[in-house]
Amino acid sequence: MTIFYEPRLGHGLPHDPFNAIVGPRPIGWISTVSASGILNLAPYSFFNAFNYVPPIVGFSSVGAKDSLRNVQETGEFVWNLVTRPLADAMNQTCAAVAPDINEFELANLTPQACNIVRVPRVLESPVAFECRCTQIVQLERHDHQKVEAWLVLGEVVGVHLDEHLLKDGVYDTANAQHIMRGGGPADYFSIGPEQLFRMSRPKISL
Repeated sequence: MTIFYEPRLGHGLPHDPFNAIVGPRPIGWISTVSASGILNLAPYSFFNAFNYVPPIVGFSSVGAKDSLRNVQETGEFVWNLVTRPLADAMNQTCAAVAPDINEFELANLTPQACNIVRVPRVLESPVAFECRCTQIVQLERHDHQKVEAWLVLGEVVGVHLDEHLLKDGVYDTANAQHIMRGGGPADYFSIGPEQLFRMSRPKISL
């Protein structure tokens, strides 16, 4: 038997299955700074990469949160990779705190100056993308009614990469200890070599 529901009418389930189905998802651990110099660090469960050349990444702010406002003010942000050893610290930065609270201090993390953008990266994270905002798009329903969510896109202008994550010059995703967001209230997933399989693209001669 298949369940069918229209999201606008509700699902009638204990927890909305949408983000559990579209998952696990990379975590957008986004550091920003306000125009007045206040640091912010927050994780976003709607995050991904959208283009190769130039590399473009983006996160969605459901509600007008500090990260969105800071990017609107400065045009810059940094994405920091969340690994299994950093899971607890990342979770600390989920806390709903006042805009003047520095989440780096809250989670005992070290802000490290970047090479191009003015926003600091998380020193403890093995990978960081320095980004300059390219677009901020307020999302809409199919009838063009505005939704209280904003997609923030940025071009990656600088990459910090711990060389221990390279294996024969290739980034070793399987052993980098990425964690990803699941759909339940507290569900996360880790990635390891046991999940790795390879499948080459088909070569078709016409």
